[in-house]
Amino acid sequence: MAPGQRTAHLQRETSESSVDLRLDLDGSGRSDISTTVPFFDHMLTAFAKHSLTDLTVTASGDVQIDVHHTVEDTGIVLGTAIRRALGDKSGIARFGDALVPLDEALARAVVDISGRPYLVHGGEPEGFEYHLIGGHFTGSMVRHFFEAVTFAAGLTVHIQVLAGRDPHHIAEAEFKAFARAFRTAKEFDPRVSGVPSTKGAL
Repeated sequence: MAPGQRTAHLQRETSESSVDLRLDLDGSGRSDISTTVPFFDHMLTAFAKHSLTDLTVTASGDVQIDVHHTVEDTGIVLGTAIRRALGDKSGIARFGDALVPLDEALARAVVDISGRPYLVHGGEPEGFEYHLIGGHFTGSMVRHFFEAVTFAAGLTVHIQVLAGRDPHHIAEAEFKAFARAFRTAKEFDPRVSGVPSTKGAL
């Protein structure tokens, strides 16, 4: 797909959640996010801003039970939208990497728009997965979100936390690092002709 055509609009309805999502991979980072999970809204806003993806998300779910379903299903829809908007991936850089600090936290992300879903994720401090961030969002949801996006989008993603103490800073550094790496990977490279793979397909 050519610049300006890499868009998608998806809706997903289940007994556990409702998600309506629009994205433009060639945007400027504008976002309008409302998932009923405030910290998750903050993270999706950061993803849009730092990946230069225009993103609109309206989501709701059974958050009175847990935020799990809303976060996971939004990740599935976002990943599916990314896959559709990328089209045949002709002309893209394909690979991207980023090292992003947030005060004492430091995260590295590497993205390959490979068509092969695989997530390697580590380095979060012991107990991070149990911490409630903002009173709603458990640390375990960070990895769970990236699992959902990675598998639905067909990305190979490595995310490693290299330093960090504050759970908010750790999570945000991870989201921003992923966003920056994805931004590089999805960009068009004028020197790339066709699909950037010796197999001829991604």
